Amino acid sequence: MKQNTAAHLSLLGTNILFAVNFTAIKQLVNTGLMEPFALNLIRITVTASLLWILFWLNRRKPRIDRKDYGRFFLCSLTGIAINQLFFVKGLSLTYSIHASLLMLTTPILITVIAAWILKERLTLFKLVGLLLGITGAVVLITARQNSGTGNNVVVGDMLIIVNAISYTIYFILVKPLMKKYDPITVLRVIFSVGFILVVPFCWAEFVQIHWAMFGLREYIILASVVLGGTFFAYLLNIYGIKVLGASIAGAYIYSQVVFTAVIAMIFLKEDLSLYKIIAGLLIASGVYLSNQTYSNDKQLSRTK
Repeated sequence: MKQNTAAHLSLLGTNILFAVNFTAIKQLVNTGLMEPFALNLIRITVTASLLWILFWLNRRKPRIDRKDYGRFFLCSLTGIAINQLFFVKGLSLTYSIHASLLMLTTPILITVIAAWILKERLTLFKLVGLLLGITGAVVLITARQNSGTGNNVVVGDMLIIVNAISYTIYFILVKPLMKKYDPITVLRVIFSVGFILVVPFCWAEFVQIHWAMFGLREYIILASVVLGGTFFAYLLNIYGIKVLGASIAGAYIYSQVVFTAVIAMIFLKEDLSLYKIIAGLLIASGVYLSNQTYSNDKQLSRTK
């Protein structure tokens, strides 16, 4: 019972940290303290370094099979390089609430891409869920809003969608690795290779960071992004999935949207407009239908 409670608190903490990330990143990037790719390099470098420290503290030193090298590389490309670069760049251009709602489409994309790559059955309910998700995304992208901190919303939203698609592919690719190796080992390799992949794109912006403008507040915000929203959020999420399973962990993504909206309205003065509520309901309904159908199919297969 205590372990389950701790796991639920871990998943709740994960989504609070991710929600804080949306506003914290915009506070750093949109105020001119650093460019998006520079922030990405800091996030990936610090997280990879901390994972290596955990590796050396662990008495067991698991070895990676040569046949898995290619899959690890693809996971680094989709889960770190493309995913992280497009996410922060897209977030800097659009609204935090938009980005959070568009990220909610990830479970729907997983269903569709799994049907394409893994040949899983695409039922009528899953198709309806996909249609609702796409409709919600279109509502967000085509709407116009003058408040908040989005200066190129359409481009930002499109980059967030590319990020969601990339993460979806990563999620499917990484599953066999998570079953074969412990999660810390998987993350360590993926972040390490990801670091090598992003350096050429991020270095020019990194050396232009205005460190002289940083005070205690700015360093706290940076720590919340690098440590809270990246390193600890990943670890808490892994623990929650390990104890409670991926389906329960996935359900907590709904709370992330709520936390993101509240934080963005307080600190970024974003409005919770009617079109955002409608889009959120459409996307959330699509996610629910996709996951519910999957759960029902899985339960039926167990009873056969």
